[in-house]
Amino acid sequence: MPHLRFLTAGESHGKALVGILEGVPAGLPLDAAWVDRDLARRMQGYGRGARMKIEQDRVEFLAGVRAGETLGSPIALLVPNRDWANWEDVMAAEGTPGEARRRRVVRPRPGHADLVGVLKYDRDDARDILERASARETTMRVACGAVARRLLDALGVSVGSHLVSLGGIVATPPRPLPTPLNDASDASPVRTLDPEAEAAMIARIDRARKEGDTLGGEIEVVVDGLPVGLGSHVHWDRKLDGRLAGMLMSIPAVKGVEVGLGFAAARRPGSEVHDPIVARPDAPRGAGFGREGNNAGGLEGGMTTGEPLVVRVAMKPISTLMSPLKTVNLDTGGEANAQSERSDVTAVPAMGVIAEALVALVLADAILEKCGGDSLAEVRANLDGYLVRLATRRSASAGDPAT
Repeated sequence: MPHLRFLTAGESHGKALVGILEGVPAGLPLDAAWVDRDLARRMQGYGRGARMKIEQDRVEFLAGVRAGETLGSPIALLVPNRDWANWEDVMAAEGTPGEARRRRVVRPRPGHADLVGVLKYDRDDARDILERASARETTMRVACGAVARRLLDALGVSVGSHLVSLGGIVATPPRPLPTPLNDASDASPVRTLDPEAEAAMIARIDRARKEGDTLGGEIEVVVDGLPVGLGSHVHWDRKLDGRLAGMLMSIPAVKGVEVGLGFAAARRPGSEVHDPIVARPDAPRGAGFGREGNNAGGLEGGMTTGEPLVVRVAMKPISTLMSPLKTVNLDTGGEANAQSERSDVTAVPAMGVIAEALVALVLADAILEKCGGDSLAEVRANLDGYLVRLATRRSASAGDPAT
């Protein structure tokens, strides 16, 4: 069972999104402003749709937090949907079974869960599917991830992201990346670190908007400060790369995840892929060892190496097009144009914030697995003890007579 687990509930146009996050140790400083910051970041980005002007997401803690600290009990979170008043007659729980609602969706969108969900769950209105399949659900995942990020922050681990491609335009980020990473990427309307690519991306988004089209792209998540040895090689479900990939692939419209070189590693000889190991006494979280490069993306054998964790996430174009594709009408069986509702031209910049949150949830779980405790003080002590043991081992292997 995971040491940190979460559940979310709620529909895109429902009354609210709710979440339960279990496993956060007691004594972690936490307030709504910490979570609201990431909720606001998720709503930003050039190419977002009209809904971002309606919703101003704010979290409310219903349980698990008192006087600005976690209690060690499950944390219950609520994010109301501000647009509920315009959808109550459509989405209210009350009503007669089989009663037709307003705004029925009978023209499923290619690329969305609409048709498959209608068939699987035996519904006659695709709204019963799309409301939950919507990326709106990721709002609560970002809220839960912000709590996980707070725990990582308290343990000296930072999580950031930046956009590396959008609509076929590839950015060339500076090396090394700036720190803090999010301060730099959030300053860009598309969260890229390449000003020339930024201008081209904005122009590409404008063109797609005029054409009624949508755009996909890629983001990169970078995590600094991880200790060596999180995750495990011994079972498939304990390998950290698999846990990260599974979580990131659960983001709506995500179609690919790479760690480090990713697919590029398959096209190179081993001598150009594997990172030579070197002594690095100034790297306590790597046990005094380091790598000449980081093609592995901070993971070897399903475990962290002490180098920065680097994962890339690829998102397909959004399936709701203002110039809709062909589909069928579920009522008549005849040809039709797919349903069109307000949508984004692209949500790739926001997807980076979502990916950060999910990476934070996986890594916080991995740290609690390795250095768990009922309070933040106990987790810190366990992590410090592990790092001391690593340092002692390094000194002994170096022949230090003091050990």
